[in-house]
Amino acid sequence: MSVSPTATAHDRDSSGKGTRTRSLLGTLIAGCLAVYVAQLGTAIPATLNGLFQSDLHPLGSQLTWITAAFLLPICVLELTFGVLGDLFGRRRLLVGGAVVLAAGEVVAASAPGVYVLCIGQALSGIGAAAVIPTSLTAIAVRTDSTPQRARIIAIWVTSLAVGNTTAPLLGGITANFGSWRWSFIVVAALAVLSALVSALFCAESNAPEHRKLDVRGQITVAVALVALLYAVVQGPADGWGSPAVVVAFVIAAVFLVLFVRAERTATAPLLRLDIFRNRSFAIAAIVAVVGMFAFLGAGYATSMRMGPVQHQGPMRIAVAFLVSNCWVAVLTPLTERMLTRLAPRWVLGFGFALISAGSFWAAALPIEDTSLVSITLPLGLIGIGFGFAASSITATAVNTVPVHLAGMASATTSLLRDLGFALGPAVVGAIALSRADSLFQTGLAHATDLSPEAQAAAGQVAASGGPLAVNSAPAGSPPAQAADLALQSLGSGYATGYAVCGIAALLCCLLAIGALRGKGQDDEATSVPAEPVAV
Repeated sequence: MSVSPTATAHDRDSSGKGTRTRSLLGTLIAGCLAVYVAQLGTAIPATLNGLFQSDLHPLGSQLTWITAAFLLPICVLELTFGVLGDLFGRRRLLVGGAVVLAAGEVVAASAPGVYVLCIGQALSGIGAAAVIPTSLTAIAVRTDSTPQRARIIAIWVTSLAVGNTTAPLLGGITANFGSWRWSFIVVAALAVLSALVSALFCAESNAPEHRKLDVRGQITVAVALVALLYAVVQGPADGWGSPAVVVAFVIAAVFLVLFVRAERTATAPLLRLDIFRNRSFAIAAIVAVVGMFAFLGAGYATSMRMGPVQHQGPMRIAVAFLVSNCWVAVLTPLTERMLTRLAPRWVLGFGFALISAGSFWAAALPIEDTSLVSITLPLGLIGIGFGFAASSITATAVNTVPVHLAGMASATTSLLRDLGFALGPAVVGAIALSRADSLFQTGLAHATDLSPEAQAAAGQVAASGGPLAVNSAPAGSPPAQAADLALQSLGSGYATGYAVCGIAALLCCLLAIGALRGKGQDDEATSVPAEPVAV
């Protein structure tokens, strides 16, 4: 996550030192609570996919949309909200973002079906997109020195990590002893509390000088990413050659080109494209996108494997994700020490090597194996690997450019990291469901142990809801006779998803160690004007 470069140099603040100290404490509490709540909203659906399947009966790719609807606004709107905070005040944006997040959670909690749940998730994602970057900038601009700023940002990062760690437990406990809807209600209540704390204790700050919205860039990148995500998610359900999917891919390509043209001519671009002239940074950018895709893709595959496929309870899923998610907070002190003794690329490469090993291990697990120990061991490797990678990925990217470009490199890496997070569930879900559907249809056509009635019934259910629907058919019903075939097909599909994540993480490991060898002083990007360092 990056701090607004303008804010660090020109932030408006007329308070004295004592008042500034008090405002720092209040702003720190408000910002840490805000990012904690936002991360809760991001991570909590992972434990609930099985309950969504059994309660709302989503068809085809609709389960993927529940997760993607939250992540997409964060990726698309993050940098724009950073500019809005600079223009209109960060406290206002923190309060407004928390209110929107709470409203989205209420909509999700009261959803009668998948479509309304996705709308609620999208609203929550918009609120989180406002809160996450604004909370960090609001805290950072209250500091007086680089060491103080580093300590404060470490506290903020820990708050985010704690939110990611406690989200599975909150989801598991509320769903196990009440309903999945209570998970959203609890997050909504915390978001309201966050809005009140920000309104009462967060110091207002802004930095409107030389800040301007990049409207063309925002519109074109939003259309491109929404169209791309639609095509990837809907491909397995509608068919990769269906008109809607093909048109979505074409729209994504056209608007991506328009985005590049808009950024090249914008006076205040959303994304500085000239930094990609630096070969080393371009490789670091690929590592950021693909590496984060690998991590969250593996997490999504785990959520689907344990929930809708194996029908395990929310508390068991919560324990598995707790093992995976706790390592960022635990390993942060160790990673900081390692980064002072080793080149960041070695720490990053080691992290991705562990993610790759854990993903391949998970891919090899039989789908009939519901042992918690069996899945938590590879998840532990993935979580430890992410603990190293998450702390070093920005340092690695910044290390590829001259010092005067560090702020730009940090902000761009943050955006690309979130893009990888958004693509992970969508791509892995598409790959897994496509393979599962192909295997199921082939197996059903050659199933000699099924009666014609059961084959026809299973085929009808699969035509509307895919193998997931057959796997969840009521026991004793004709489609349920093909449930074992659906289970095996889904197991193979999500094993392929894990394997893709393992390959992606291994590629990132090799790129990080072999191609990222330090600052690119001689690259073309050194001609870009300097800007202050961002975190």
